[in-house]
Amino acid sequence: MNKVKIHDKTFEISIHHDKILERVKAIAAQMNKDLKDKDVIFLGILNGSFMFASDLFKYITVPAPISFLKLASYEGTFSSGKVKRLIGINEDIADKTVIIIEDIVDSGLTLEQIIKQLRGYDPADIKVATLLYKPEAYTKDFDIDYVGFSIPPDFIIGYGLDYDGLGRNLPHIYKVE
Repeated sequence: MNKVKIHDKTFEISIHHDKILERVKAIAAQMNKDLKDKDVIFLGILNGSFMFASDLFKYITVPAPISFLKLASYEGTFSSGKVKRLIGINEDIADKTVIIIEDIVDSGLTLEQIIKQLRGYDPADIKVATLLYKPEAYTKDFDIDYVGFSIPPDFIIGYGLDYDGLGRNLPHIYKVE
């Protein structure tokens, strides 16, 4: 499907699934180099990162667990500007290298809150991997260590990202027309 309609909006393919998987494999290869000899834990941010985290983890060769944290900051197509902690972390991350797996980084607000909370657990290091990054919308100053694609500030869905709960199952990334 080159176009899909969800609720009141029509979306067209922006990034094809094959291209996504190609970048996921490249990110995993870089992580495998960077993280060998480190005590690592991957932390996927739900709900949006579940597809990216799943595909990425298939290519990770360093011995590491994966866990998930759920936060919310979106309402419909816009950030609410508020981040609520919904499900906390149960793993001991002290002295470990934490890799945050995000679906998308736009303003950086959600990521800032996650990093602030994680620092309270005394990790050795915190690194960020995101499939999608909106540099024009980004307002924070911490590093994004692994980026799949830099994209314009379009509203997008698919490959885990949704519009009011729908569209997460689409294999491609779609942008609103």
